[in-house]
Amino acid sequence: MVDFKPSIDISYRRPFYARTRFLFFALLLISIYSYGWRVTEIELGELVRDAHLVKPLIRDLLHPDLFTFETETESADAYFVLSGQQLPLGQIEKDVQGPVLTLSSDSGQIGNTIEVSGKGFRPNETGRIVWINSIEQEYPLGLFETDAGGNFHSDIIVPPIARGDVQKIRTILEWRTGRWWFSDTLRLTMAKMIETIFLALMATTFAVLIAVPMSFLGARNIMISHPTTAVIYYSVRTIFNVLRSVEPLIMAILFAVWVGIGPFAGVLALTVHSIAALGKLFSEQVESIDFGPVEAITATGATPMQVVLFAVVPQVFSQFLALSFYRWDINVRMSTIIGFVGGGGIGFLLQQWINLLQYNQAGTALLAIAVVVTILDMVSAKLRGGIAA
Repeated sequence: MVDFKPSIDISYRRPFYARTRFLFFALLLISIYSYGWRVTEIELGELVRDAHLVKPLIRDLLHPDLFTFETETESADAYFVLSGQQLPLGQIEKDVQGPVLTLSSDSGQIGNTIEVSGKGFRPNETGRIVWINSIEQEYPLGLFETDAGGNFHSDIIVPPIARGDVQKIRTILEWRTGRWWFSDTLRLTMAKMIETIFLALMATTFAVLIAVPMSFLGARNIMISHPTTAVIYYSVRTIFNVLRSVEPLIMAILFAVWVGIGPFAGVLALTVHSIAALGKLFSEQVESIDFGPVEAITATGATPMQVVLFAVVPQVFSQFLALSFYRWDINVRMSTIIGFVGGGGIGFLLQQWINLLQYNQAGTALLAIAVVVTILDMVSAKLRGGIAA
């Protein structure tokens, strides 16, 4: 009798993290991210070290200028020069009446801490401190509260915008005395927001009218069968790729020089970019059609145009419509950015307010953009869902 002993596979397979290939790719990945960390100059400590500089900006952005009230205002100025300069004699007049503002030092450098003291202000009110440089740029430094005697003390830091001869530190107290109404900022923002929506609508409409016929020329399954149509196919796809590679921001700069600053330049920039984006998406929808209806209609002796109209278009119409609504949603968001370079709409207004350091007004524009984009996103999703159903 022969005894058969079961064979036992004693081969050992190393875990994936112990294999040479994994170690090689891990080292390669570490090297890539290490180089990326250096070349992008990431300094996480800066987020904490200079956080005080951005706090007044964020506070103003979170308090948009939506309403206006009948108010009374009380203000006072103090003067400051950077180290190495002197206050011009005879050019500064001090108000001998009303509230008085004094500084612990009237000279220093950017980054120095200065104590601001005030007296004679309206008691128990909250005001704001603003730095004004020699070219009248304003920079918010924070808030202060007066006590029952109308006095206050607050520390400020000389901001980076300090430049030129004479700097001003201005304290402003403002309190309501009457009814409220919508602010001029809000009314202007709404007008520009409507302009932005229609800017995106016109650009999307023009783009769809051009992209639809071009998408059939850029569909491989329709155009690749014959050498002549194949050349057209590759030419159209190349046009799509080239136009998509150029950012709308660059196009907006070119058109702003060509036709002038304004919403028309924005419409043209978004139209050109949307033609390429929609043309590619539309052609991919055409390439995914069921070829059964195409073959059936072709067998009846239909012309190529009839085949497209009666066999291809019915299969892609709903997708084309859904993608067009989605592109309109995208163009509303993109029009905000191209406005920064003269493309019109809310972006142009937002850029002006940021340059003037008017962050309360800029916060109004950002709020309007967020509300409109949210509403359009929900409407677009609803419409696309209805079309798909």
